[in-house]
This record gives sequence, structure tokens and C-alpha cells, in this order.
Amino acid sequence: MRDPPSPPIFLELAELARSLAHPHRLALLEHVSQGERAVERLAELTGLSMANASQHLQHLRRAGLVQTRRDGKRVLYRLAEGPVEALLAALRRQVEHARGEVQRLVADSLDRRERLEAVSRETLLALMQAEGVTLLDVRPEDEFAQGHLPGALNIPVEELERRLAELPRDQEIVAYCRGPYCVLSVDAVAALRARGLRARRLEDGFPDWKAAGLPVEAA
Repeated sequence: MRDPPSPPIFLELAELARSLAHPHRLALLEHVSQGERAVERLAELTGLSMANASQHLQHLRRAGLVQTRRDGKRVLYRLAEGPVEALLAALRRQVEHARGEVQRLVADSLDRRERLEAVSRETLLALMQAEGVTLLDVRPEDEFAQGHLPGALNIPVEELERRLAELPRDQEIVAYCRGPYCVLSVDAVAALRARGLRARRLEDGFPDWKAAGLPVEAA
């Protein structure tokens, strides 16, 4: 007995799932979610060859997950219109919910020597409204320029040591980076605490903040 044909919507969902079913494509989407990127930069960020990165990006474009534009000889990629950021966030939440070992892995990588308390978006919003916090964006400068939390100070984590004087010692610092699996903010908080500053990290990152419809700025 033959199975009945699947409704068209399920065929479309299955095709979308196939488009996402590759770790390189998910990594590329995470980087594109930070802001518009050239193929060369995306290949560098993911450690892929130009040819491999281009192939995966073309697959994502055909699936309607990214869009392109030309800037001279460069091809720039950005997220497509629609809830792509929310889709990535939902995938992360489902993995964390369904697989306790992923949560332990994330906790181990984030904790390093000790558990660093995270700040929720709700708590951070309250601190921002009370003007009781300094926001520290520790991503690279080009990612910061594409978009960042309002009023954030950009000090890439590798520059933190020599730019400590730019940070206030009488106010709490909340560091953030690319998302819940990004350890840049963890490294920054550990370094700041070691030097006597009050610091915590945001529990997620800029893409999640933006996907939640919260205010952002761009250089």
C-alpha cells in the first residue's frame, strides 16, 4: 500500500530543513546574522575555502534564507526578509531543551574556571533604563559597525588589556558578543573581574537581541 502524498506545506518544510541540515550553513547564517558580509569575510570567519563557502551560501540563497547584492566585484550576503533570526534562535533553544549534554557542554565552555552569572535581556533593559550599566561589545569592529546595542562601547576582546582605562570602575559592566555559544564575552568578563571591575555577561548575544525587536544602533 502506497503512502498518501504529503501536503505541499510539509514538502516545503522538509526542503527548508534539508537546507539547514549542514553545520557549515548554520555557521554561515550565524555570521550573516551579525550584519552584511562579503564572501571572503565569511570564508575567513568560518575557516572554509572560498569555493566551499560560496557553494553553501548559494544553497542558502536558493532556500530563501539569505540575499545578495554586488559592491563592485564583491558579492555581499545578508539575511533574507522574514523571521530567519528567530528561526536560528528557536533551533538553539530546541537543542538546549532536548539535549542536556549540549547544555553541559555550553556550561563547561562558558564557565571555564568558575560560573559567570549571566544577565537576561529583561534585567539588562531595566539597568539601561536606570542608566546603571556600561554596555561592552567585544566583537570585532566591523561587526559592531553593522549593528550594536544602544550606547554600547566597542572594545574587541584582544584590545581589552590596553584599553581598560576607557571603562568606568564605579559602574557595572555587561559584556556581550555574538550569541550564547560565543565565548568572547566570557573571556572579557573573566579579565575584567581579575582586575577588580564589576562585570557580567549577557546571556545571549546581539542577533537574539535584534530578533526580539529590541532597539539597536549602527555606525
